[in-house]
Amino acid sequence: MSDSKIRKYLLENKLAIDKSQYKNGKIPARAYVMLINHWCHKLILTISQIAVIVMLCIVFFNVVLRYCFNSGIGAVDEVARLLVTLFTFLACAIGVRDHMHISVTIVYSRLKKGGKMRKFMDVLGDVATLLCGIFLLYYGTMYIVRLKPGFLPMTGLPTWIQYIPAPLGGFVVTFDSILFLTGLIKPDDLLYSEPEVDYEEMVKQQAAEAAAAAKNGGKN
Repeated sequence: MSDSKIRKYLLENKLAIDKSQYKNGKIPARAYVMLINHWCHKLILTISQIAVIVMLCIVFFNVVLRYCFNSGIGAVDEVARLLVTLFTFLACAIGVRDHMHISVTIVYSRLKKGGKMRKFMDVLGDVATLLCGIFLLYYGTMYIVRLKPGFLPMTGLPTWIQYIPAPLGGFVVTFDSILFLTGLIKPDDLLYSEPEVDYEEMVKQQAAEAAAAAKNGGKN
C-alpha cells in the first residue's frame, strides 16, 4: 500500500490530523486529544473483533473434537471465558462512545429539546458514566495487583490476566466521559453508528407539512 493510500485511510478513519483544515498549520490541542481518542477506540475495536473471531474458532474446533472424535482440549473452555470477558468489557467501552447503551427516555423525551433540563440530564448521565469508568479502572487495577501470585488451573496463565479487561475498559469509559463533560466530543461526533432518527419529531413535522398543504389547498 502506497503512502498516499495509507494517508487517505487514516484521514477517512479519523486516525490522522488533516492539517489543511487549520489556518497557518496551527493545530489546536483538541485535535491531538481527539486523535488519541480515535486511536484508543480503533485499538479496542480491533482487539474485540480478534477476540470474537478467535473465540468462535476455538469453540467450534473443540465441539468438533468432542462430538466427532470423542476428545477435546480442556484449556479451550478457560480461554473462551477469558475472551468473552475481554470482549464484554471492551464492548461496554465502545457503547459509551456513541451512547449506544440501552436507556429509558420516558422523562427525557418529554423535556424541551435544547432546554436546561435536557442538558442537565445529559450531564448527569455523563457524570454517572464517569463514576462507573473510574470504578472499573480503580478496582480492576486493585484486583490485578492482588491476584499477581496465582495461576489459572487449565492454561497456567497468571490469574490477574482475567481482570485486565476491567481497567482497560474503565480507562476508555473514563476518557470518553471526560471528553463529553468538557465538550470536546459533541453528541453528533459518532464513530460506530449513524445519527439516531427522532421518529416523534418526524411525525410532528409530517403532520405540520400536511396541515400547511391542506391550508394552502383550501385557499386555492
